[in-house]
Amino acid sequence: MDERQARAWLATALGEARVSLAEGGIPIGAALYAPDGTLLGSGHNRRVQDDDPSTHAETAAFRAAGRQRSYRGTTMVTTLSPCWYCSGLVRQFGISRVVIGEARTFHGGHDWLAAHGVEILVLQDHECVAMLRAFVEDNPELWNEDIGA
Repeated sequence: MDERQARAWLATALGEARVSLAEGGIPIGAALYAPDGTLLGSGHNRRVQDDDPSTHAETAAFRAAGRQRSYRGTTMVTTLSPCWYCSGLVRQFGISRVVIGEARTFHGGHDWLAAHGVEILVLQDHECVAMLRAFVEDNPELWNEDIGA
């Protein structure tokens, strides 16, 4: 995957993360792109806002994309390494690649995804790292709840 294109798509996920933060939620955003580069759907973590532990950023983007005949060739872009739940979604539906804004704050299931043929690009984007680190520092209990610690 071209890094320039990946960073452009990451901007969509970052915008979603900012929305979640402004709503009082966990600042993680995601977007699902079609093989031709069309944005299928985007979303952000809504665990706090909706009182729903299953509404992670990746699942919100996936749901916003609606039903697709196939997910082959699609790209999930997320501001943070996907947890096991969201990694399972990627594998279950055959999403071909995952672009990750950062994996320093949380190292999810992306190594497992790579071992199962999913193309992974970790950008270690400074804005993603700074946003998550500030959130974790200010909200350690909420963060630990989110990652299941």
